[in-house]
Amino acid sequence: MISPRQVFLMALSCALAVSPIYYHQPLLPQIASTFAVPAARGSLIATLTQLGYAMGLLLFVPLADGVQARTLASRAIIANAVALIACAAAPSFVVLAICSFLVGMSAISAQIIIPAVSGRASPAMRGRVVGSLLGGLSSGVLLARTLSGVIGALLGWRSIFVIASAIDLALLVVIRELPVATTLATIRYRELMRSLVGLIREERLLRVSATMGFLVFAAFSALWATLAVLLARPPYQYGPATIGAFGLVGLVGLSVSTQLGAIVDRIGARTIASAGALTITVSFAFVAAGGRSVACLVVGMVLLDLGNRASFIANQARIYALRPEARSRLNTVYMVSYFLGGALGAALGGVGALRGGWFGLAAVGVFLSLAAVAVNAIAYCRSSPALTEAQTYVGSVDDAG
Repeated sequence: MISPRQVFLMALSCALAVSPIYYHQPLLPQIASTFAVPAARGSLIATLTQLGYAMGLLLFVPLADGVQARTLASRAIIANAVALIACAAAPSFVVLAICSFLVGMSAISAQIIIPAVSGRASPAMRGRVVGSLLGGLSSGVLLARTLSGVIGALLGWRSIFVIASAIDLALLVVIRELPVATTLATIRYRELMRSLVGLIREERLLRVSATMGFLVFAAFSALWATLAVLLARPPYQYGPATIGAFGLVGLVGLSVSTQLGAIVDRIGARTIASAGALTITVSFAFVAAGGRSVACLVVGMVLLDLGNRASFIANQARIYALRPEARSRLNTVYMVSYFLGGALGAALGGVGALRGGWFGLAAVGVFLSLAAVAVNAIAYCRSSPALTEAQTYVGSVDDAG
């Protein structure tokens, strides 16, 4: 079992570990200006960071089923600190893009922590524990966007990467509280990677959850990867500090993460996953009006955050119920798909914003979120014992059709 103190410390670790993949977002116009590249091209940094994160999840996180999570996470944190310093010293946009990929690739500690901790929780409490850890992730996102905006305005964008590297050193201390696994798989790396393909082939619910995660986070990233560029344009023409302050909308979702986990435990992952995706669809109706009303934009961002959070908790909670001995690998498949979606969403959001402004961005988000709803609905239109059995841990069995 996992104690409340350990859950809190691991949620804090998740917050510090995930921050590096979001520090750049409010600073993209400033970075583009430094290297004299078009503002829209700055979204390439966001795309490569997400791709790097997906690659790191694929190559390294599965090792947590055979290596102590504390050891693996510590090594990743050290590598991340080095990559952040390289970003701070980057002499060109190309070098910064490469270093950003490495930052993403090494910022994987949170996804080592989450399965290690959730695996120690009882089935009846797993949704709440996942919700608490996701609250930590959200705190890190909020910290990253807000802090980087302020620091970027005061000291320039390079300074935040130096500060982030120092934060990694503090994380090395906190990570010592990560529970030690009593049983580890004895499996070679090649077989470990091959087993990912087996999990995808054999676990239909994993495929459904991973596809939903791909589409939902693509919609989420479409906004956040282009928000700074749109807000830097007329009529707003905001600077980095103001743009970073928009990250504070995450406080709403942060305050209800644990409650969302409890709702998943009570109602069921299937329902909450679809409800989250539909909430994102509604959010983009408000985002479409973002060019004329800051209030509409903020409402849309709050709904987007809540929808993404609800769908994330539901999808992760239901895949953790599949195979206890392979939680890190299940999490790897899900999170790789999730952040590949983020990379695609960042690219599509940039194209949509470039061609249609706020309406173009909203069109991308609506399409992606409705596709996620369709995936979940179609999956349950067919009778599937695997899908039905996977719902029992949340206290009720959803009708599989």
